[in-house]
Amino acid sequence: MSIQASSVVPLRFDAVAPLRACVSDWKASGDRVVLVPTMGALHQGHLSLVDRARELGRRVVVSIFVNPTQFGPSEDFSRYPRDTETDLALLAEIGVDAAYQPSVETMYPKDFSTSLTVAGITDGLCGAFRPGHFSGVATVVTKLVNQVQPDVALFGEKDFQQLQVIRRAVRDLDIPVEIGGVPTLREEDGLALSSRNRYLDAEERKVAPALHRELVRIAEGLRAGGAASTLVAASTDRLIEAGFGTIQYLSVCDAETLAPVEHATGPTRVLVAAYLGSTRLIDNVAV
Repeated sequence: MSIQASSVVPLRFDAVAPLRACVSDWKASGDRVVLVPTMGALHQGHLSLVDRARELGRRVVVSIFVNPTQFGPSEDFSRYPRDTETDLALLAEIGVDAAYQPSVETMYPKDFSTSLTVAGITDGLCGAFRPGHFSGVATVVTKLVNQVQPDVALFGEKDFQQLQVIRRAVRDLDIPVEIGGVPTLREEDGLALSSRNRYLDAEERKVAPALHRELVRIAEGLRAGGAASTLVAASTDRLIEAGFGTIQYLSVCDAETLAPVEHATGPTRVLVAAYLGSTRLIDNVAV
């Protein structure tokens, strides 16, 4: 990875007005500004987003905000990993121009009463198992983009449904920002990098790469003309045999609409969400 350090000492913001003033000054100087939204617990996957941001713009802003509105009542908001000082030290080391750390009160002030719903594309996959999740995502990303006012905002393709939801919201609302997707960064054995991987114990970590292997197997079968239902059924059996528990979905979908398809006749994605022990893992591959 070849992240280039900034010539500017990284700045820290927790309020909208001074951040906007800074970004406005950068833009007045002709600098292109790229936002990388994160929930912290930074890892190499996040750094690959920063690497790509450096290719697209002169200034990079990384936001750190664990968004409560995208977690359900039985989900892991309280135990979601938080290590703010380590995150900030890492951002300083790699030369990010600004770190934005809004508080919950900044994002959702008293009597906050607005939320954004993106219909259709949120109905299946994670949306079917996490009611309200994508409304929380769409709302917080819209706020972050409005607060920072970047030229580009980057998101990882690991959360592919999230990426497509954000693209749809930005398109539908005519928000003047370019949304970019960055390919998933993986461990050598194929496991997608994720902040939640730290929840896996040693034995679960050995099993986890099977998820990516089965996605690749399905994609290869589709390219050879195979039917999604047959390929998915066989991979589901192998994942359960390997040690996975509940498989919420293992689906072959149109890459833009995320509607299920039986054959790969156009841009297609294979997507999965499955539990390994108590840890929910998601992943996807392009066909």
